[in-house]
Amino acid sequence: MTRSVQALAYSRPSALESARGGRLLGLETSGGLTPTGAEAHPRFFSGFLSSPRAAARGLLAVADVAGARYYRQVPRASLDPVVTGNGDRLRFESFSGCCGVYARLDVGRDGLDGAETGHGTTNVDVNNPLREALSRMTGDDPLHLRVGPDELAVTTLDGAVVEKKVPLPDRWLRGFAEAQVVSAGFDLRAELTAAEAVRFLRSLPRGSGSSSRGAMWVVPAGRTLRPTTRPAPGAVCLPGPHRLVALQRVLRDATALRVYGPVADGAATASAWEVVLPGMRLTLTLSPDPARGFSGEGGVLEALATEEAAEDAELVSVLLAWEPRIDPAELAARAGLTVERVRAALIRLGTAGRVGYDIADAAYFHRELPYDADRAERHNPRLVAARALASSGAVVLDGDLASVASGERRYQVREADGMLSCTCRWWADYRGKRGPCKHALAVRMARREAVVTVGGVR
Repeated sequence: MTRSVQALAYSRPSALESARGGRLLGLETSGGLTPTGAEAHPRFFSGFLSSPRAAARGLLAVADVAGARYYRQVPRASLDPVVTGNGDRLRFESFSGCCGVYARLDVGRDGLDGAETGHGTTNVDVNNPLREALSRMTGDDPLHLRVGPDELAVTTLDGAVVEKKVPLPDRWLRGFAEAQVVSAGFDLRAELTAAEAVRFLRSLPRGSGSSSRGAMWVVPAGRTLRPTTRPAPGAVCLPGPHRLVALQRVLRDATALRVYGPVADGAATASAWEVVLPGMRLTLTLSPDPARGFSGEGGVLEALATEEAAEDAELVSVLLAWEPRIDPAELAARAGLTVERVRAALIRLGTAGRVGYDIADAAYFHRELPYDADRAERHNPRLVAARALASSGAVVLDGDLASVASGERRYQVREADGMLSCTCRWWADYRGKRGPCKHALAVRMARREAVVTVGGVR
């Protein structure tokens, strides 16, 4: 697995301290982007939290996921959460080390006591002493949150004094993009009251045995969810219920549980589980199987396979302004593109970490992950292989049919209603549910090149 090293530099450790009239939670930041460009220690927020205990527990849950591997346990290795300021909210995000769980805590205007936030994205330091201090919070005494250096430190910082270097796998970066694409296809399937949410979540298996690791399904039954061993009409897949353990952190303050997912078709699918808290939401999105991370789902590959999407993404990116909700129709009007092309461009931007998707709002949002924006695309195995096939002349087009020479075999790719099927083993195993195979991608590229070569209009 290809890895890079992410170097995080903080001016000092984040800490929870006693202060006059309450406590101060100071979250230190490391190298991020803002509307004015890159900053070493951006400052996004300074104000009181409306629900201190819920916010502290929610932040711990996001940190729990960042430090967890839910499949093939290995020594702990945690990447600090990412925080984005969108003007009216703060979003804290993380991804598990096994690439199968995406976590996000959205703290809205009500949760921030009505205060405005800055704009931009950066990592925040969540160290072990801070985790221990947050875990000891039991009451709702006033809590002042500062994201970024205080006003005095802004003018006196003379270099980082805290450094962290952590491995950053390419598949971890691809997982961010794939989780966004998968989530965009979810609908609200069930909503439970606080009492029923607590009862249901506490009934789930938490251990590492087969009962907690396999996929199960749940169906709405009155005011609760009823587990079932097979998908039924209206069922939602819960793949690896032990991966919801981070939600236990916030059950005391939960006001509701919302469950999102696609229409059940008999196969295990991804799903999202959102705990509603006072002024905020904590969401965990689970991959279809604990042994199957989001990085291999392939939902972004169609958008990455065309130069048109690359050009559209460059245009659309100029129009983004850290919006908490991105309206594709509005963007399409401003960019002079169709809504379909804007959506493809947003998928491509998501691969670079530049947009995310909020299921509750059913909308994209602008953020800029503080990582190499092109690395995930450059090292996507299927995309790299498809480009090699297309550039080597391995693709022969014949109307709706195409043949692709790969290794010692030749595969047939057929197009019907805009969808490509292939005679390879990948297609036989997944039938397009994990994105196109490398042969289908190569055909897409070859068809596009053929159009351009004969003077077609993009």
